[in-house]
Amino acid sequence: MPAIYDPVRVLVVEDEKFMADMIAEGLRRDALAVDVAHDGLEALERLRLGEYDVLVLDRDLHGLHGDEVCRRVVEARLLTRVLMLTAAGSIRQRVEGLGADDYLSKPFAYEELLDRVLALDRRARPALPPVIARAGITLDTTRRQASRNGRYLASSRKEFGVLEVLMRAEGAVVSSHDMVEQVWEENASYRTNAVRVTLSKLRTKFGEPPVIDTVPGQGYRIGGSA
Repeated sequence: MPAIYDPVRVLVVEDEKFMADMIAEGLRRDALAVDVAHDGLEALERLRLGEYDVLVLDRDLHGLHGDEVCRRVVEARLLTRVLMLTAAGSIRQRVEGLGADDYLSKPFAYEELLDRVLALDRRARPALPPVIARAGITLDTTRRQASRNGRYLASSRKEFGVLEVLMRAEGAVVSSHDMVEQVWEENASYRTNAVRVTLSKLRTKFGEPPVIDTVPGQGYRIGGSA
């Protein structure tokens, strides 16, 4: 069965709630799946239970310090890449010595944070084709543009995320649960209706003939041939 595309999963660990929420909401707007932890112990528990591509880790956590969290991530040989947020720009060697993959000094521009998260994710993943075509649909994942038979289709970030999951499945069925897991963040199971709403909007934009099939009791797939 073809591999299903798994969007970037990020764990943000920051004990300042405002900062944590600001980072998380920004990344979610850019179609990343984001969970948040407010202390080191909670972060380690989440890392134990789930797979994350990138850990955005504040160094100066209260309680269990960010340095210790980073050490334990490295000792556990997790595949998660670590982006350390620091309050000073002069500790590069210290941060690198802990095993962090990258660091970013506060204050920082959100665009730079996003660029570094995506760069770390690319280092952890095999290369995927930037342009996918199937059933008359062309998806340019670099420009984040979709078209059908040459006609450009405007899409929201969630719509694009759902469409990308379906396209990378190469005609295989994708369940609502899998879409929630891959496109929405943790604890979004109550949003399964959002999958139906998002697919309904995509179908309207694609027009006739229908290109997204519903497989009763299983999920959804892109119909037609590549």
